Amino acid sequence: MNSVDPGTPGPYRTVGGEYVLPSVRLPGYSVPVEMRGTVVSPVGASGKRPVALFLHGRHATCYDATDEPRLVWPCPRGTRPVLSHRGYLHTQKLLASQGYVTVSISANGINGQDNEAEDSGAQARSSLVRLHLARWAAWSRGGTPSAAAPDAVRRAAPADLSRVLLVGHSRGGEGVNRAALDSLHRPPAAEEGYRGPVTWKIRGTVLIGPTIFGQNPAPDVPSLTLLPGCDGDVSNLQGQIYVDGGRGSGSSTALHSAAYLVGANHNYFNSEWTPGQAKAPAEDDFDSRDGHDRVCSPGAPTRLTATQQQRAGNTYIAAAARLFAGGDDRVRPLLDGSGLSAPSAAPARVFTHAVGGHRTPLVVPDPSVAVTNGRVCLQIAADWTSGCQNMRTTEWNSAHFARWTVTPEEGRYAVAASWSKSWSAPVRMALPSPVSVAGSEALALRIAVPPNTRDNRMDIAVTDTSGRRAVLGRVRVDGLPGTNQNTAHWAREVRVPLTAATAAGVDLKNIGALELVPRSLRGQIWLMDAWGWRPGTPAVRVSELPRVDLGLLTVKEGDSGVRTYRVPVTVSGEGSGQVRLFVPHPDREGVVSKLVTVAPGTHTIDVPVTVEGNTRFGYDLVQTAYVKAVRNAAVGADGGRIVVENDDPMPKLSIAPVSDDVTEGAGLTWRISLSEATDAEFFETQMQVLPTAGGLPELSTKDVDPVWFEAMFGIPTSPERPLSKVWPEYTTFNVAIPAGRTDVDVTIPTVSDGTREPVENVRLKLLIPGGDGAGPETTGTVRDAS
Repeated sequence: MNSVDPGTPGPYRTVGGEYVLPSVRLPGYSVPVEMRGTVVSPVGASGKRPVALFLHGRHATCYDATDEPRLVWPCPRGTRPVLSHRGYLHTQKLLASQGYVTVSISANGINGQDNEAEDSGAQARSSLVRLHLARWAAWSRGGTPSAAAPDAVRRAAPADLSRVLLVGHSRGGEGVNRAALDSLHRPPAAEEGYRGPVTWKIRGTVLIGPTIFGQNPAPDVPSLTLLPGCDGDVSNLQGQIYVDGGRGSGSSTALHSAAYLVGANHNYFNSEWTPGQAKAPAEDDFDSRDGHDRVCSPGAPTRLTATQQQRAGNTYIAAAARLFAGGDDRVRPLLDGSGLSAPSAAPARVFTHAVGGHRTPLVVPDPSVAVTNGRVCLQIAADWTSGCQNMRTTEWNSAHFARWTVTPEEGRYAVAASWSKSWSAPVRMALPSPVSVAGSEALALRIAVPPNTRDNRMDIAVTDTSGRRAVLGRVRVDGLPGTNQNTAHWAREVRVPLTAATAAGVDLKNIGALELVPRSLRGQIWLMDAWGWRPGTPAVRVSELPRVDLGLLTVKEGDSGVRTYRVPVTVSGEGSGQVRLFVPHPDREGVVSKLVTVAPGTHTIDVPVTVEGNTRFGYDLVQTAYVKAVRNAAVGADGGRIVVENDDPMPKLSIAPVSDDVTEGAGLTWRISLSEATDAEFFETQMQVLPTAGGLPELSTKDVDPVWFEAMFGIPTSPERPLSKVWPEYTTFNVAIPAGRTDVDVTIPTVSDGTREPVENVRLKLLIPGGDGAGPETTGTVRDAS
């Protein structure tokens, strides 16, 4: 057990209230966003108090008397808002009792509008967070809250805006991460929803089941990411990238920790998303598609109840507050992979690992590491079989291998190895150049093993550049509880002291190789990284970094000629860093990866895209580029696009019979023609099957080839029904004309059923794009074979 338990309530009584300010307009959002916050503060605490701000995630915004949830804003007449921001009162009260001023802000106005946002709302959420912080800073300039402050703020203890912890859930996690980044490195003005000065200091973030669509963690801001083992919403646990993606950017003094909570789901950290606690409709987000799940279904021994989950979450959030905003190193062993626990989190099983802090990199896998009896593997490979995991032979998902928008993705590697007998040959990693771990107390390794496996044992050894070798100790790694419905392929942190290396005379300033020596009967491992480690929490040193943001440019195709456009790239800030750009391939298929060094004084990066004009109809062409920080750089908007708008009219459509009177067993065929060829496959039209005129006998679902029918409609031919009633209201199927061609034949294959029948008919309409259901009609006749 840890020496202190941050989940224990503190000595202060608490007082609460709510404020509502005028709504604000944010770039890209047509409807103003609310400025509303729930405050819980300590009573009787002396001096200015650290601040914890909470931001909920994307959830239903409104509901009505039938409990039907909706995702719109503002809420329509007859509906009420879902008060998601009140769902962290249990956490706020714990923190307030310990001396923190807490505020949880509402973001329904963003949730109702972020579906079309390029970044899924990350920048808007950042702006909203910083708008609230700016108000709090203005209200707190004196020793007591300003008389201009809302009543809920005036009743609160004075707020210390130099000690701010941001807590975000789901998309709110990505939002507070961006707010931390934007507070250190300002975003481009066109995207900025807060234009004032930064009058606060973010000391750390807590990210609860977060998204990280941009895979762009904020450098130099300590973070704790809570990963729910039974998350049914952000089920790939992509928030792991806040840890893995934080390596190498910034000063590396900020601790980035992940805590894996066995049996926790996504929603229950928020009481307003929890059945039995919420006023609005709520549900368990974990969905067992195949019946009872032995790990995550309610009632399973490993599954947490809502109260247990909230208690565990509160304990770790309070630990982060105490370490990041309070500087209390006694709670660090709960967060940094030391393996200690707190009674308040029981009975939850929580595992942690970390990077940063007092760590020195020994092995961060990449192709320069020469591996014997294992391999350096690409985490995100071009196919399902060549990467770190063979996805065709394994059910397990890994949070470490959460996919981004680019496949394959250069720059993300691990070391994979397996063995089938004890005392197998060592997995040896020879480093490209000597590495120093002098001053470290131990080696810390993050190693993943298959879920549910036990007793994966290895000796850990190091060799210096002169050949002196020492076995440091033996480690055991057990897999997490998993099924094919949760993400449990997650690295455990293990440590071995360096005392044996010192005793053997190994030169810790010149380590040349790391070895993992199998000691169990069989095993399979993925090494994420290895570090020199020593206890303590260093002061965070904020680096001067360049920040890179990609933007959007829309152009017309033109009628002729080749023009070159450039994806908008904004570089701001100071310092030198390195980013990886993923730019459109010249043949427009996929992307090309390239490393780019951003030198001081750089204001843009050249990403050219060529556009050839013509007079043929085509669809808007989108050329997309992406960027990711590699070393000493920050990334805001990770994706940029050039949209080439089609400026040519759509060709005219027509239909003519090829064989429209056939004997059953043959195919009815019509030719769909365009007045001219198009640049891209033309898929703007559909064929509608109409009821026959005058009550003529109609072709049924049993009169056509069942393979064709299922391919077209995705359902079986039974029960038998008229072809115009495949679905109760209508029957349509798609028609596509390949690029460069002016026509295509459409065939309805019929079958011979051996039953004497009258002549059967089919009536079709070619739906003209934009014609509101209009189009030419045609008919077909099928005669009995007998």
